[in-house]
Amino acid sequence: MPLRSARDPAMPRDAVHHPWFARRYARLSVRAETRMGMGPVRDRLLTGVSGRVIEIGAGNGLNFTHYPRTVSEVVAIEPERVLRQLAVEAALRAETPVDVVPGTAEALPVKSEGFDAAVVSLVLCSVRDVPRALAELRRVLRPGGEVRFFEHGRGGGRLMTLTQRALDRTVWPPLAGGCHVSRDPLAALREAGFTLGPYRRTLMPEKGPRLPTSYCVLGTAWRSGTGTAPTR
Repeated sequence: MPLRSARDPAMPRDAVHHPWFARRYARLSVRAETRMGMGPVRDRLLTGVSGRVIEIGAGNGLNFTHYPRTVSEVVAIEPERVLRQLAVEAALRAETPVDVVPGTAEALPVKSEGFDAAVVSLVLCSVRDVPRALAELRRVLRPGGEVRFFEHGRGGGRLMTLTQRALDRTVWPPLAGGCHVSRDPLAALREAGFTLGPYRRTLMPEKGPRLPTSYCVLGTAWRSGTGTAPTR
């Protein structure tokens, strides 16, 4: 199936439509690169990744300049129109070839087993159907393909977990573009059949108050299919 550019009218443009949140997120995420240390996190997320890569929920494209030269191509999926246009602009500044494509995580517009690696960065919190999205991720990765992830989710003890669940049932998703703060990305990856590799729990920001969004995990997983995960 051929890839379509971000301006192709044949693709649905508003599968996800959060223009107010998208503009706010774009401003805050740029500030977070230095103020919250997200730039170094992106470096750790992508160091050593290689081959043909699919990035799910690319947002405004802040990962693009962090891809190493070992990456031959990035296909970046972004459903939200405002963020997608910003990602197109970011792709023009990247050294790695990046093709920004409209689409959703639950129905990726690419062929099966076409990628060596996948990147999910602060996206599993907001997809509508996590099991379906991860099933799609398995479909498009080659057997033994690698997943790099940086996600926030459940953490912080019983009181914080109760707070996160209450926010997810009420105000947080409408205010934050469909984001949920009480999901468990590690459990979701395991349940989807991925083999977890090394991962590290971290707080964002590392110093300061503990927020419902502070509990993050950075790591690697593999699509099973060749028996065992590759040795690193």
